[in-house]
This record gives sequence, C-alpha cells and structure tokens, in this order.
Amino acid sequence: MGFMDHWCLWIWGILMSARSLVLVSGSPAFEFQCSKVIRQGDPLSPFLFLTVMEALSCMIVKVCEVGLMTGLQLPNGGPTVSHLLYEDDVMIIGEWSEQNIRNVARILKCFRLSSGLQINFHKSSLYGGEVDGEEVNHMAEVLRCKPSSFPCKYLGIKVGVNMNRISNWDLIIRVFKE
Repeated sequence: MGFMDHWCLWIWGILMSARSLVLVSGSPAFEFQCSKVIRQGDPLSPFLFLTVMEALSCMIVKVCEVGLMTGLQLPNGGPTVSHLLYEDDVMIIGEWSEQNIRNVARILKCFRLSSGLQINFHKSSLYGGEVDGEEVNHMAEVLRCKPSSFPCKYLGIKVGVNMNRISNWDLIIRVFKE
C-alpha cells in the first residue's frame, strides 16, 4: 500500500514482540510469547484493521478492473458498485453468475492467506435478488455460507422492500428522530 519498509518493520516489530507476564500472588512468575499478537481493544487494532480492509478493497477493485468480477451497475449512468465496507462489515455486490461467485470465493481465500484474517462464514450470508432459491442454496455451498433471501435488515435498515410504501420508511424515520 506504499508504506515505507522502515515503517512496516516497526509495525511488524510491535506485533511480534508481544509478551505477557504471569503474576503469582503479585510477584512475576514467568514470561511467555503471545500466540495471538494483537487483541481486541489494542490501540493499534483499529488502524491495522482499516489498513487490511483497504487492502481487501483494492483486491476487489483490481479483480473488477481486469474483468474477473462484475459489480452492480446503478441506473441512470450511475457508478458500478462492487463492495461496501462499514466498520468490520463487508458487503460484496455483483451480478449473479457462477463465475462471479467463484471469483468472490477466490478473493476471500487470497485475502485470508495474505492477511491471516479468517472470514466467519457462519455469520456470512448470500442473497440472490431475483434468483431461484435452489440456485442461492447451491452457490451458498460454494462460498460455505448461509443462503438468505430478501427482504432483510442491513445495518438496521430494511433492504429489498418496496420503498414506495410509506410504512417501509418508518424504521429510518424513527432512527433519525431518536
């Protein structure tokens, strides 16, 4: 990502030098090297996570640029959307095709191998807009995640509902009023 080698070595040094000390009755007993070098709550954690997510974003953009994945073209000359990132949540968006889904699986595998971060496929879902349920089930098996269907909630907002109905805006209006 263009970070200088010296800076990368500093970060690597911080991660690899993590040690813990066991206290017995308030006195140091022994020290050991941590096997999980960074933990939730570590001040460096959010920065490193954002850096890694930027790398995932770049991977997805590159795969789309070379034509191995096709995002979703928005109407009226809008942009093509291939992914959305929010905190620790990733949504990969694309045209429904077996090739697209297999390439998403390859991207996620490369990401895991290069970053060391394991994707939790038990929390992951595959949605197919106007796709037969059996097809969604089959492709969810390819990705090793759960098949799901619309409408659903994403970040607390209904997705896949008819927004021409006033009642479907109630949740969004309530969030802004609170």
